Amino acid sequence: MDVMSITDLGDAQVEIARSAHSGRAAHTVHGGSGHALRQVVMALAAGRKLAEHENPGETTLLVLSGKVELSAVSTKAALATGDYVIVPPERHDLTALEDSAVLLTIVSR
Repeated sequence: MDVMSITDLGDAQVEIARSAHSGRAAHTVHGGSGHALRQVVMALAAGRKLAEHENPGETTLLVLSGKVELSAVSTKAALATGDYVIVPPERHDLTALEDSAVLLTIVSR
């Protein structure tokens, strides 16, 4: 069993995102090709956005640090450290209101 600190990983990804041209960074914690379950720590620098996209499956988002806004076709939510949300099964985007890290958990359809 491998134990890791998700908060430390989130902090490290925020540092990478701050200096990245794209303003974002991501690290797959679990899953990927051939797995139904995938978990990704993603960081966005303040003001950066994960562009609108389809929900690839059942998805949850946990804010590890910072503040983000999740916008979907039918709803919008401002989220802060510790907030957890089930991502609506529709097109959505994610905007960092400040330097932020999130844990995305996706179960592919």
